[in-house]
Amino acid sequence: MRRWCRTGATLVFGTGLGAAVSRLLSARGGEEEEEDGAGLLSRVPVVPVPTVQASELTVSPGGSGAVMKYGFPSLANIKTRESYVTSYDPRTRTASWVIEKLNLASLSGPSDRKFCDFKEDDSIHVFHRSINADYKGSGFDRGHLAAAANHKWSQKAMEDTFYLSNVAPQNPHLNQNTWNNLEKLCRSLTKRYLNVYVCTGPLYLPRQEADGKLYVRYQVIGRNHVAVPTHFFKVLILEQVDGRGVELRSYLLPNEPIDEKVPLERFLVPIETIERASGLLFIPNIMRRTSSLQAITNK
Repeated sequence: MRRWCRTGATLVFGTGLGAAVSRLLSARGGEEEEEDGAGLLSRVPVVPVPTVQASELTVSPGGSGAVMKYGFPSLANIKTRESYVTSYDPRTRTASWVIEKLNLASLSGPSDRKFCDFKEDDSIHVFHRSINADYKGSGFDRGHLAAAANHKWSQKAMEDTFYLSNVAPQNPHLNQNTWNNLEKLCRSLTKRYLNVYVCTGPLYLPRQEADGKLYVRYQVIGRNHVAVPTHFFKVLILEQVDGRGVELRSYLLPNEPIDEKVPLERFLVPIETIERASGLLFIPNIMRRTSSLQAITNK
């Protein structure tokens, strides 16, 4: 089985942004995917699963102890919460990435969002953290990276998703519509897969400006100058029920209003696009050498 993603995902990013993402797509070298006559990029969705220690199988549903199974995208400023693991960027006052584990057990339980409030992360130096006042009047939502609804298995797990270190300034229309739909899709995939590992983070992509040059520019909000991402990504690691391998999906969405008629499939991109843009390397515990991928492709 092969999974396909359309290069047309860049069409919704608008002038400049689409061109920048297109450059990222075309700069990959093409060794791990091939283009067919319809203009579609093919990916190898199934790769071997690494050896898992027995201790990983006994952690709480959705607990952070299991997300290290496939390795971390980076090793800077790692923080562990009840329901996720994060790498915090003190310069932007947001996380570089957040990883969480979803399954049917983690999506049900007694927790209730009405008992949760957004709160400062006092484990971060006061110079480098965001506060609720930074978002007030900014025009941006406090957009969850690890979603609250993913962790109903524990009130503490849900409450931990309300640390401001787990949010980023997000366009309200995006947060409440297309992004919300993507989060719902992640949860729905637990019906088809044993576990769904979700890595989410912000991106700051270049835009071509009037002089023809590319610049990385982004807004900051509040007294603490919280960075407003130009884009957000989600990388999904989908464990097959039979335990024989995993499938990969990666999404890239602009931090702007999106027509609700645009399907989520439009935002599928090769995982290498996000790796190049973010400086991260996903699933490092799985060997993704060109030779092995080509061998799987040719089967």
